[in-house]
Amino acid sequence: MGQPEACDMPVNKPGATQMRGTNQSGMRAYNEKLILTLLRRFGALAKSDLTRMTGLSAQTISVIMRALERDGLVLRGEPMRGRIGQPSVPMALDPDGVFSIGLKIGRRMADLVLMDFTGAVRFQQHLTYQYPLPATLMAFLADGLNKARTALTPAQWDRVAGIGVAAPFELWAWLDRLGAPPVEMEAWRAFSFAEAIGEFSDLPVQVENDASCACGAENVFGRGREFSDFAYFFVGTFIGGGFVLNDAIFTGRTGNAGAFGTLPIRHRDRPGEQLIDCASIFILEARLKEAGIDPSPLWLLPDDWDRFEPHLTDWIEMTGESLAIAAVSVCSVIDFEAVLIDGGFPASVRERIASAAQKHLASIDFQGIETPNILPAAIGANARVMGAASLPLFARYLLSNAVRQQDAA
Repeated sequence: MGQPEACDMPVNKPGATQMRGTNQSGMRAYNEKLILTLLRRFGALAKSDLTRMTGLSAQTISVIMRALERDGLVLRGEPMRGRIGQPSVPMALDPDGVFSIGLKIGRRMADLVLMDFTGAVRFQQHLTYQYPLPATLMAFLADGLNKARTALTPAQWDRVAGIGVAAPFELWAWLDRLGAPPVEMEAWRAFSFAEAIGEFSDLPVQVENDASCACGAENVFGRGREFSDFAYFFVGTFIGGGFVLNDAIFTGRTGNAGAFGTLPIRHRDRPGEQLIDCASIFILEARLKEAGIDPSPLWLLPDDWDRFEPHLTDWIEMTGESLAIAAVSVCSVIDFEAVLIDGGFPASVRERIASAAQKHLASIDFQGIETPNILPAAIGANARVMGAASLPLFARYLLSNAVRQQDAA
């Protein structure tokens, strides 16, 4: 039996769709995931709210909630009094109900987190490098797993759902921009995360494109919850992003939807380029090197970029203009409610880039479409690793027709 058909429901968010459950036997696993997903998205909810939002009977909801509470996945809140009838008791996810590991592999830096069921980061560590190599990253993960384990009790560690990996597809590509040795980087072409991680961990492994993971984190934890449809740009060493349609990430046939780096961008004062050539951190890095400035604080001190002025302001203006052009392009295809901008930089830089993009819309002809609503996202540099840590949770406990988990075989 397929999933029940969704219907419109104005709940907590304009345009939100009702996630329908089924009262028929044999579907309890789906209904449990449905309820956990609603609690994750909207926070604590009373049983009456869940009954209305899912279409399940009050009895079915009660049975499921008792089972989830018995399994340590949800917690009872304080009774809400002051209404007619029995006081309602809100139920919420138990932070200690499930844990997960997230690994983000970037072109210049890797991050590892231990995340609880509510999205709170319990442990995190970083690694910077000139370019990523498989052996280096696997040693970093093995060390991180050992350290993360000490942050939990043995009983809590038994509740770790798995390891999610966020990595750029084709890590061996664009080597000329990084100065990475082709022979060493070619090792990624035949690399299997599942096999390599299986040599030192028996936890399940899910792998997804890093930009899709970032978009997923923004959709679940960040400003994306305000919109049912949005385009998302993440400015890292290179640039990527994602689409959210009807509250779910759309990754496309091959998982590359939102590969914005290849978007053609034509500026008024120079010939046509791709978005990657005018809205990526590696461009700022190159400019700093040309000016005789050490660019390593871009990764070593990611919260302090003021030292890079005036080069930073120039880069922000170019990035903002390029993202304005890209926003018009994507909004001419799909009528998005918003275009969210995030990246591996301080929140102040994110605000300035979004403001610059909105300003540069005035110089672009977007006749025939609504003015794109360009806004700063909310999660920041941790978006990719938090999205990675969410992959095992969605695989086992939550519903998603969004991020496409892969076994990386």
